[in-house]
Amino acid sequence: MDETKIFTTEEIEDALIESTIKEVITILEERGYNAKNQLIGYLMSGDPGYISSHKEARNKIIRFERTKILEVLINHFIK
Repeated sequence: MDETKIFTTEEIEDALIESTIKEVITILEERGYNAKNQLIGYLMSGDPGYISSHKEARNKIIRFERTKILEVLINHFIK
């Protein structure tokens, strides 16, 4: 751990999006929702009503462009 790592703004944003998605999934599941279905509904339609406002989940997810969220999700699985 003697080296300093420099992160790009894209790496930081991607990490923030990933963290937010995990947090929103937890919140949706707390409320008894099927998180996968709710996220797919939101990402496909753009309607934020698919995401509960409980614990600010909706506000957290809409801070990011849907296309960027999809990019992060796909990159997570295609590494």
